Parts: sequence; C-alpha cells; structure tokens
Amino acid sequence: MIRTRLLPAVATAVLLIPLTAAAQASDADRIAALERQVQALTEEIGRLRTGAAVPEEVPQEGERGYAPAASRVFGVSRGLSIGGYGELNYVNPIADSSSPATADALRVVTYVGYKFSEDITFNSEIELEHAFVEGDEASGEVALESASLDFAWKPELNFRAGLLLTPMGFINEVHEPPYFYGVFRPLTERVILPATWREIGAGAFGRIGEQLEYRAYVMTGFDASGFSASGIRGGRQSGGESLAENFAFVGRVDFTPDLLPGLELGGSFYAGKADQNQGLPDTRLWIAEGHAQYRRGPFHSRALFAYSDVSNAGALSTALATAADASIAKSQLGGYVEIAYDVWPAFFGEDNQRALEPFVRFEYIDTQHDIASGFIENDNLAYSVLSTGLSYFPHPNVVLKAEYRNQNARDGKRPDEIALGVGFAY
Repeated sequence: MIRTRLLPAVATAVLLIPLTAAAQASDADRIAALERQVQALTEEIGRLRTGAAVPEEVPQEGERGYAPAASRVFGVSRGLSIGGYGELNYVNPIADSSSPATADALRVVTYVGYKFSEDITFNSEIELEHAFVEGDEASGEVALESASLDFAWKPELNFRAGLLLTPMGFINEVHEPPYFYGVFRPLTERVILPATWREIGAGAFGRIGEQLEYRAYVMTGFDASGFSASGIRGGRQSGGESLAENFAFVGRVDFTPDLLPGLELGGSFYAGKADQNQGLPDTRLWIAEGHAQYRRGPFHSRALFAYSDVSNAGALSTALATAADASIAKSQLGGYVEIAYDVWPAFFGEDNQRALEPFVRFEYIDTQHDIASGFIENDNLAYSVLSTGLSYFPHPNVVLKAEYRNQNARDGKRPDEIALGVGFAY
C-alpha cells in the first residue's frame, strides 16, 4: 500500500524536474537520477514506518513489571508505540437513601512509549478521570501515572528511572480492567496498598533464570501529613513537586516453580521515613505483602495479604489535630482470596476469543487495627466485603462486568452495592 501511494509522488517529482543541463544528458543519466530519487523516497518512507510502528495486537502477558497494554512498546523494532485502556461503571447502593446511584466514565488512559534503541525504552501513562476537568473541580483529574526510562543491560540486571509505579501487590502495576475481576479494583489494593501509587525514583530489575523475577527501587517517600484514620493513601505524593527530604526503599520478588505450572508466589517490602522534615513527629512507615496466584486452564485464583506499620502514630495524630475517633492507627491490614472459572467452553465450546467467568472474592480491611493509647477505634473502618460477579469477554481485551458487593462493618453502616462495568485495553 505504501508503494502504491508513493507512485503519484514520484510522478509529480519527475514532472517538476527543471530543464537544466542534467535534463539534457543522456537517457542513462536521467534514468540513474530518477532511480536515486526513488531510492531516497523509499528509504524515507521506511524510516517513517519504523518510527511509527505500532503492534497490531496487545500482548497477553506484561513484560518487565508493566501491564500488557503498556508492554506494547517492547514489540516495536524502534520508535513510537501507543496503547491504553479505559473503564466505565454504574453503581447503585442498596438500602441507602443517602447515597444515590451513579454512572461514571471512571478513567480513560493513554500509554505512549518510545523505543530509542534495543537498550533504551521510554514508557508513560496519562490518565483522564471522571470525564472532564473544569477549573478547580474535585471530581475530574488529568494525571501522569508513570513516566520512566528503561536501560537494558542483560536479563539479570537492568535499570529504570523516572516516575515509577511501586511494585507491590497484583494491581498497582497491572491495573487494566481486563486483568482483574470485579467492577472495581480490590479494596485491599486501594486502601492498604494505595493503588495507583507512584513516586519519583530509580532502581534495578531483572530475571534470574526462568523462575525468579525481581524489582528494587529507591523512591521519594510518603508525606505523613496526608495520613488519616482511613489509612496512608492520602500520603502519596505522586511525583508532583514531591517533598524529597525522606526517601524509601521498595523491593519485590516473584517465583514461578517448575513443579506446579501456573503457580506464582511472591512478596514485596517497603520501608522509609514519611515526616519529610515538616516539624512532624519522627514518622517511619513499613509495608509488607505476600501474594499467590494459580492459573490453570479455565481456573484462576488469587490470594494477597498486606500489613503496614506507622511509628509514632499517636503523636502524629495529635500533631495533625485529628479527632479522638479519627486517629491514625499504628498498624493497618487487609487481605483477600478470590476464585474464578471460565464456563464458556462448557456451554458453548472452546473459543480462544471469548470467555465467561463467574468469580467470588472475600476480603477484609482494617485501617484501625492497632490504635494508640488515648484514641478511639473507628468501627466503620474495619469491614469485610464479599463480592460475587461475572466477567464476560467478547474479546480478550474487552470485558463486560457485573458485581454484587455485600459489605459488613463493625458498626453495620456500610451498604451493599450493585455495580456494572465496561473495560477495555488496546
């Protein structure tokens, strides 16, 4: 097709050749000149095609800690790569007249990557949330979710720098809607592990043999002034003029044993200061999580447990003038287990494009697990959620979701919810 479009341009170029001494040369000279022009145009078209190469299919597995759609850049020989994902939802709280049903264009995200060479790759994620941003509207947001340069050296040791996604849990790095069950991301990975969590940093990553993969970064730390009874999520700095008085270390390891194909075991650890020299009490935070997943044929299961600890939580709560029943806890915890099964083959026969997966997930979250002396535990912030739902995939990268969430807090004030969603990745 490229060559077909090239012919009119070549014909035009030939007609516009001025009548100079070169035009009066022999037929052989004129043919040679024309061949040089065609060759030059062909080479330029080739450079443009290489520089704007976009793989036709989204890879089904991510690479180097990136989600599948974000990994498109590794499929080009050189130059630009574009991908993305999006999700929309409808949520209706049951038996709670104070909370209306809502419909939301939750997010649309564009991945832009560029491969400078086989060894140097750039990747970025730009997100628009809640359909629009107008003035100081709190509901909408345009955000840079990640922007990093990879420097490949050898499989066992490579380097990364920029605005990095923190490598903890399943969701923070791989948060595209076709790759998790339920309309919303698991609460444990939104509250205890505060996805989407990213900070400025640098570090190393690699794969040792076929079974062990790791990532280890130094990153800007949390800002403890944003901590609350609901957890540490408000302390994320997200790379926007971040306070950089305190840094943190985070490391992750994943292991896929040969003895049981489809099984993945892993864990991660985060540690750093968070007071950022703002006159707050000395505040140190550490977070640990362990995870496992098993995928074999139509069966898929996941389990994750996370725990965090905040030093001097009572003094920090006092310094931030929090109410007695809204204090920052010394420790928070959460975890979930989920199972899903693709029933499409049983009802409709084998199909590599379609899937119909009922799922069940149980999780427990407690951001008030251990309260400092003199403060009162907020019982609404210790709760369990039983989610049951269905994910239908008319295409591997397009999903329609339905979910019912039964929520039970210690104070009994969390309503059940019905949610519907649409998600895609490209």
